[in-house]
Amino acid sequence: MGTADVNGSDDAVRRGLVDGGVGKVVTVAVLVASIAAIIVGATIWLLLTDPVAVANAVETGEVSPLVRQLAAVLYDALIGLLGYF
Repeated sequence: MGTADVNGSDDAVRRGLVDGGVGKVVTVAVLVASIAAIIVGATIWLLLTDPVAVANAVETGEVSPLVRQLAAVLYDALIGLLGYF
């Protein structure tokens, strides 16, 4: 009987971890991965569409024009997506 109680408590603890802590960690990991994928996609798009700006940013080490263009690409993509709604 003592073993059954321990197993029942173990199951409750496992369910609590899955529902609470692990679920939150998975949510944060998916959010971070999604943001990283969006930034990587925009960077690749910018590299393909405006390689001179990327080359200049790499050569001079100044990333502000690159970041500005990345923001413009992301903004245009977001506006395009919102246009469907």
